[in-house]
Amino acid sequence: MPSSSQPWTKKYAPQKLSDIKGQDKAVQRIREFVLNYKKQKKKALLLYGPTGTGKTAALHAAAQEFDFETIELNASDFRTPEQIQAVQGNAIKQRSLFGKEKLIIIDEVDGLSGTQDRGGAGEIAKLMEISPFPIVLTANDPEEDKLKALKAKAELLSFEPLPHTVIAEQLEHISKHEGITATTDDLKHLARRTGGDMRAAITDFQILTIGSKQLKHEDIQMLGDRDKEEELKEALFRIFKTMSPEIALAALDNVDEEYNEVMLWIDENLPQEYQLPQERAKAYDMLSKADIMQRRIRRWQHWRFLVYIKAYISMGIALSKDAKHPHQVEYQRTTRLLQIWKANMTFAKRKDIAAKIGEICHTSSKRAIKDILPYLGIIFAKNKYRAEELFAYLDLNDEEIEWVRKRY
Repeated sequence: MPSSSQPWTKKYAPQKLSDIKGQDKAVQRIREFVLNYKKQKKKALLLYGPTGTGKTAALHAAAQEFDFETIELNASDFRTPEQIQAVQGNAIKQRSLFGKEKLIIIDEVDGLSGTQDRGGAGEIAKLMEISPFPIVLTANDPEEDKLKALKAKAELLSFEPLPHTVIAEQLEHISKHEGITATTDDLKHLARRTGGDMRAAITDFQILTIGSKQLKHEDIQMLGDRDKEEELKEALFRIFKTMSPEIALAALDNVDEEYNEVMLWIDENLPQEYQLPQERAKAYDMLSKADIMQRRIRRWQHWRFLVYIKAYISMGIALSKDAKHPHQVEYQRTTRLLQIWKANMTFAKRKDIAAKIGEICHTSSKRAIKDILPYLGIIFAKNKYRAEELFAYLDLNDEEIEWVRKRY
């Protein structure tokens, strides 16, 4: 089977429940629940466990095996009454056009937070009561207080971190189909470092072997050690090193950082990763578009623009290059905030002086900095006595006077 730009997580996704490895107990319960939904005491399942352990994959495999239509929603679909009504009307109440049963999947319910999601968990709980179809929820952490309403009505089912041997077997299966040269030890090493995350292991395997058809031990070492919660550096590696838009888009899924912070990291490391002028230009154009979307969100509170920000800083940055670059870059935390702080400290005196000038001259500090402050230095250079009188009139202290002398 030839390799392609299609993500291997999708290409080798389980086709039936028996393809899900390492979660036998959970798989058996999903089978029973879906096939005998109307006889269940609780009308929903809540699958919980770390990312990449097969929660969503198992549900899609079950739907394919039992010929169910899947309706996949995200917890963010329950933020407004209009969204909730759309789900009730389109997904829950209507029968399938093809006469099939439906499986309703609601992902990331532990992502509900803040006032914007207030009542979302309660609305999902209401859907459980009226749905004629099985509903299955997924979450990483079921202990969140906001999930109490859901846990009371759903049966909890745990997905455990996968043993590295199970992950290594899947990597070996993929390597044979893709014609990848890899030693058993290196496959096990790659499997161990993902902390039980099958999706992360497969994604890393694809990225490391793009173009080379070989898994090298030194390339695995380049990834470093992974925390269970995917770090921002790992996400940057995926974005900068892949040519697949799907892999790049998914790189930020498990990063617990605001997009503003991600953009600062990209801005800091982009020049080291992309060294060709045309690549840098395309990438910074994507970054600037993301910044425009951020400003629109702040101005108009149109939160739907978040999806565009994610696309620009993941797929947009990844596809700005013409090919994957083999050189290694040690990604660094952004220094821009430190530079801004240093600049603010450097010009703090200037702001204080401008405020005093603005008060006396009845103008803004901005105009004082531009139109008046530079002339203080000229006056001091031409006539020190007159300058000292002026400093006293402006009520400048010794430190402020020294600042003017040095700067102008």
